[in-house]
Amino acid sequence: MEPPQTAVTRLLREWSGGRREAIDELFPLLYAELRRLAASRLRREHGPRSLQATALVNELYLRLVHQTRVRAETRAQFFGVAARTMRALLIDRARARSAAKRGGRHAEVVPDIADTTLSPDIDLLALDEALTRLAASDPRQAHIVELRFFAGLTIDEVARALMISAATVSREWTHAKAWLYAELTGTTS
Repeated sequence: MEPPQTAVTRLLREWSGGRREAIDELFPLLYAELRRLAASRLRREHGPRSLQATALVNELYLRLVHQTRVRAETRAQFFGVAARTMRALLIDRARARSAAKRGGRHAEVVPDIADTTLSPDIDLLALDEALTRLAASDPRQAHIVELRFFAGLTIDEVARALMISAATVSREWTHAKAWLYAELTGTTS
């Protein structure tokens, strides 16, 4: 019998290599971890919850199963893909909620840059717009924010995923949070 970690690595490589059925075998092996991440992320969301962790993971699966040309040969890379996909799902839901309201936008809540994470009460639409702007100028910092905020990875996990030092991740995470704070509060110069 193949050890679970070996199976995960093998299935990730197969999925990245184009075997779409590999995700069907992979997902049950990572489901509990994905559900924990989704639950953690949803607990940090402000306002009424219209989505449960199980539903978010199920929507994640539906998005991933239809993706082609995926580059996720390691566990960390997979969680990076999952983070970007969760971000897209949560942004889509926030846009739908916003569109349902007259006038549409939520009040912006800014991140607390003194904290080790971005504020859980942040306006996801405003964050998405700011992350898009950040990605235009510094794609790595935007990716670090996705991995930390949306996937809940630690500094060390992000470092392994991006194949850079933990010190670099920590420094870039601090810069990205400061940049996002300035963007979301309108204090950019």
